Amino acid sequence: MWHNQKFRRTLMASGVVLLAWHLTAATSVRIIQTNAAGDNAHVIDPVTNKVVGTIEGVEIVHGITSDATRIYLSNEALHTLDVVDAKTLKVTKRIELSGRPNNVTITKDGRKVYVGIREEPGALDVIDTVSLARIKTIPVTGPVHNVYVTPDGKFAVAGSIPAATISIVDIASDTMVRNIKLSAGIRPMAFDTNADGSTRNIYVQLSGYHGFAVVDFASGRETRRIEHPAIANEHAHTDGLQGAPAHGLGIPADGKTLWSTSKVYGHAYVYSLPDLKPMGSVFVGQHPEWITYTPDGKFAYIGAAGENITAAVDVKTMKVVAKIPVGQVPKRVGTAVLQTE
Repeated sequence: MWHNQKFRRTLMASGVVLLAWHLTAATSVRIIQTNAAGDNAHVIDPVTNKVVGTIEGVEIVHGITSDATRIYLSNEALHTLDVVDAKTLKVTKRIELSGRPNNVTITKDGRKVYVGIREEPGALDVIDTVSLARIKTIPVTGPVHNVYVTPDGKFAVAGSIPAATISIVDIASDTMVRNIKLSAGIRPMAFDTNADGSTRNIYVQLSGYHGFAVVDFASGRETRRIEHPAIANEHAHTDGLQGAPAHGLGIPADGKTLWSTSKVYGHAYVYSLPDLKPMGSVFVGQHPEWITYTPDGKFAYIGAAGENITAAVDVKTMKVVAKIPVGQVPKRVGTAVLQTE
C-alpha cells in the first residue's frame, strides 16, 4: 500500500503544518484532506494522486497534524482531539478538550500537539503525545482559529479572528510571552527564516482583505501589505467568502516562493521570496483554501471547497497536474510523513 521513500532533511513548517522528522526507517508521504461539511478525511498518495484511504467517523473535522505513526484531527462536534492509527486509519482515542477546537499543530520533536480553542476567552490546549492526555491549557488573547509552530521550533503562534491578535507562546515553558495586534482578524499564516534559522517574517491573511500582510517577527511591526490583483477574464466571486477572500498560505521547502489562495478568483497567487515580486497565478478550483506541499517542495496540494476536489500543482511550472475528488467542502489539508515498518 505504501510507497517507500527516505527523507533525511528537516523541513520547514508552512501554511498548514508540514511535519518533519529525521527518520531512518522506511517512510511514506500522504496528503490528508479534511472535509469541513462531512464526517471523514481523505488520504491521498502524492505519487499516484489517488485516494488510498478514508478516515471515517470524525464529524466536522477541522485541523490535521501527524507524527510518524498517528494522525491527529480536531473534532468540532465532540470537542475532542481524535487520534488515528496511521496504518489502520481507525480512531483509537478521543482526547477531551477545554472547548470547541479549530486548528492544530505539533512540535518539532513530536512530543506535544497544540489545539486552538475557538471559544472565549481563548486558549491553546496542550496534548502530550506519549500519554495521549491534555496536560495544560494556556490562556491566550482571543479565541484561536489557527496555530503553528515556528520553523525554529521555539514558539507556538496562535491567531484570533475576533481579537485581531497573534499570541506567541514559548514552547519550552508553555506560557504566552507576547502579543501582536493587527487591524483585522487573523486568518492563515506562514513563516520564513533568517540565515541563522530564526523566524524572520509572519505572512498573515486578514479578515476582509484580498491578499496578505507582512509582519516582522522580532518587532511585531507590520511592514507591508500585498493585495492580489484582479485576474483578467475571470469572474470575481463575492458570495460565501465567510469574511476571508484569501484563506490559504504556504511556503515550499526551498523557501523561494510564497503561495496565497484567493476564494475571489479561484487562483493561487505566487510571489518570490524574500522580495515578494509577483510570479504568476494558477487556477485551482472554486473557493480554494489551505495549502500543503510534498516534503521535497515539488508539488502543492490545495483543497478547493467549492468543487469538492484537492488540486495537485507542480510548483515549478505552476500547472495543475491532477484534480482529486474528495469529500464535502474540503478545506484544511496537511502532509504526513509516516513510518511503514
